[in-house]
Amino acid sequence: MALDPTIRTLLDMAAASGRPAINSLPPPAARQMMRETRPPVQGPILDSVVTDDRRIPGPAGEIPVRIYRPKSAAAGSKLPLLVYFHGGGWVIGDIETHHTMCQRLCEAGSLVVVSVDYRLAPEHRFPAAVDDCWAATVWAAANAAAIGAEGSKVAVGGDSAGGNLAAVMALMARDRGGVQVGFQLLLYPAVDALANTGSMAMNADGYLLTREAMVWFYDHYVPDAADRSDWRASPLRARSLAGLPPAMVITAGFDPLLDEGRAYAERLAHDGVTVEYVAFGSLIHGFLGMPGVLPQARRALAMAGQTVREALAGSAG
Repeated sequence: MALDPTIRTLLDMAAASGRPAINSLPPPAARQMMRETRPPVQGPILDSVVTDDRRIPGPAGEIPVRIYRPKSAAAGSKLPLLVYFHGGGWVIGDIETHHTMCQRLCEAGSLVVVSVDYRLAPEHRFPAAVDDCWAATVWAAANAAAIGAEGSKVAVGGDSAGGNLAAVMALMARDRGGVQVGFQLLLYPAVDALANTGSMAMNADGYLLTREAMVWFYDHYVPDAADRSDWRASPLRARSLAGLPPAMVITAGFDPLLDEGRAYAERLAHDGVTVEYVAFGSLIHGFLGMPGVLPQARRALAMAGQTVREALAGSAG
């Protein structure tokens, strides 16, 4: 499948801008560049969603979260709950860079979305992000009624590094208990820190996310090579995925992470988990953050939000 023409134009514009590669910058500068470059492709802020910024208890201090709820929701109603973890290679990204995505998921599925601002590497290395995300997931389920959500079963979701963290949360909930995860939304997830796949080679450069950037991310997040086979860093390497909640896995064709995302969907199915795999063959990693310029991003986010709602409604009780 050919590269989408709009994506081709965006890539050409990025190349002509002279912006440095993410992996050539120190993390603080890389974070700032992401904040500055996302707004033009995110589209308008929706006025159909209300937000509430809070700070919740975490294992190493308070964790900022942003709670989204549709304005149209009836007072006192309990909506399905999605706990969302942003992408950015565990090094960049935050609540603001993923604000529009969370708004659209909230609106499309009539969901309460809790977006988690977990600690970032290299200041806070593996497993700090995992620990924060687990604390936030448990908090969201325990406090669901107070934020207008149904907490008996929650969904976890995220894109890229956030998809990794969502997959890990589903595994932790299965093994630890303490929260019932009813669905996992995995958007072009990074699921194998030791990946050496065909897509990592074929899409190594030229499509925004590069193989060198992935090396940079992992070197900051999991600098100890011995930790990279830990399932909390590489959920694809978990001994078994049996007993996990149903999943939707979305991948992009021109993405270094294509093969590992597809492999995770195949592993889930092999281990008896219901999984819907959706491949956007003409698009690149990060396309879901571009609803302002990509109709496919708008459709995919709408589909994802609706799928979360239907899955949690079907698992109620």
